[in-house]
Amino acid sequence: MMRVLLAEDQAMVRGALSALLGLESDIDVVGAAADGEEAWRMLQAFKPDLLVTDIEMPGLSGLELAQRVQRHELACKVVIVTTFARAGFLRRALDAGVGGYLLKDAPAEQLAEALRKVHHGGRAIDPQLAVEAWSEADPLNDRERQVLRLAGEGQSAGEIAQQLNLSQGTVRNYLSEAIGKLGVGNRIEAYRLARQKGWL
Repeated sequence: MMRVLLAEDQAMVRGALSALLGLESDIDVVGAAADGEEAWRMLQAFKPDLLVTDIEMPGLSGLELAQRVQRHELACKVVIVTTFARAGFLRRALDAGVGGYLLKDAPAEQLAEALRKVHHGGRAIDPQLAVEAWSEADPLNDRERQVLRLAGEGQSAGEIAQQLNLSQGTVRNYLSEAIGKLGVGNRIEAYRLARQKGWL
């Protein structure tokens, strides 16, 4: 029996996934979290075999959850189910040790099969995305990504510096590095392009 925890911020999708997986005789849905922080608490409390998570959620994103699972060496395997068909997201998910990456428009039976495959040590990756993922490398490092994300959310260099415990000069350097690497004119264009590519 596979013990599965769901993390999905949209209540209707969360309910549908739970009902769908509940129909499988070898899957037991032990919990369903509405955001990343709740999912992290449930992971530690329930110790499931598999975490099925969306990417974009309040608090922690699915990618950040996967990174925490990897960092804390939890036995749980992670499968991402998302609407984001972006190669950049897939690359970052694979770097975080994710075992599966499926799109929400995939047929329902594919999810249960993917969970079985990942549970037995395999990988289940959307094939088209897998091809795209290796065609274009993410040029940003973690700190540039972090600073650019906050800038794109409207924070000033001073606010970012305070939040990340950096000097304003260092924040400006990270932003100008990101802008240069992405070949755009300003931080807003850099944010838009990085979001579109799945690098944020």
